[in-house]
Amino acid sequence: QVWQIRLDMHLLNHDGNITDAASIAGIVALCHFRRPDVSVQGEEVTVYTPEERDPVPLSIHHMPICVSFAFFHQGTYLLVDPTEREERVMDGLLVIAMNKHHEICTIQSSGVVMLVQDQILRCSKITAVKVTEITELIQKALENDQKARKEGGKFGFAESIPNQRITAFKMESAAVDTNDVEEQAGEIIAKADPPAEVFANPVLHTPGTAQIGEGIESSWGDLEESEKEEAAEEEGDSEAAAFECEKVETDDTSTMRETKNDEPIVLSDSEEEEVVILEPQEVPRKTR
Repeated sequence: QVWQIRLDMHLLNHDGNITDAASIAGIVALCHFRRPDVSVQGEEVTVYTPEERDPVPLSIHHMPICVSFAFFHQGTYLLVDPTEREERVMDGLLVIAMNKHHEICTIQSSGVVMLVQDQILRCSKITAVKVTEITELIQKALENDQKARKEGGKFGFAESIPNQRITAFKMESAAVDTNDVEEQAGEIIAKADPPAEVFANPVLHTPGTAQIGEGIESSWGDLEESEKEEAAEEEGDSEAAAFECEKVETDDTSTMRETKNDEPIVLSDSEEEEVVILEPQEVPRKTR
């Protein structure tokens, strides 16, 4: 017998980057959950109530945390943890799930942006830092919850239930200073150290290939000089072969015209194993 665990998530407020919020909420719920303790003797299974034995936690080996990156202007600008308004105007989204051991669990890319290797490596380094910080916050919150429960108090979401509040960590709206926005943005971009090369045009890895996609210019790869020479040589060989074939056919026609009229001409095709008998005075131009 096994335990079947189902995790349900209910969105109370969506202001962007729901993937990261859902991953944090899901892993915290699994780490906070406690199942009843059991004992097995032969084929007899005993499930103990919380009063008989303390419930036991699940075996959580690692915490995969998602970190989302929004890209603007075909990957020139990078933004971590986009809001709902920023998601409306972004060109693409990259989600990396990683644990505190810097092990990548999954990578998901969406949108019309083309990412180069330097951009993905840069995002993975940022993810490693963010995941370490978030994991420490999660572990600290779980420790505070366990300590509060042992003392008989309430912690976290349980605080909001008596006060009829959805969440105990609600923040009031604050004014945003929009002075010197361009200068501040320039400083942030300079510190972000974007990749040296950003490919807004299609990247054709091999000649003779094409890449067509939404948001980028469609283009066909031209043949290299060596391939053009090979194509010209092949065309020349084809013309020479056709000329040789025509010459052979002319010689065969002249030979057949010198044949006596009272003798039938028999032609044999070894490939198709067919025999063709021609009447006198009938000379074909080409026989297959």
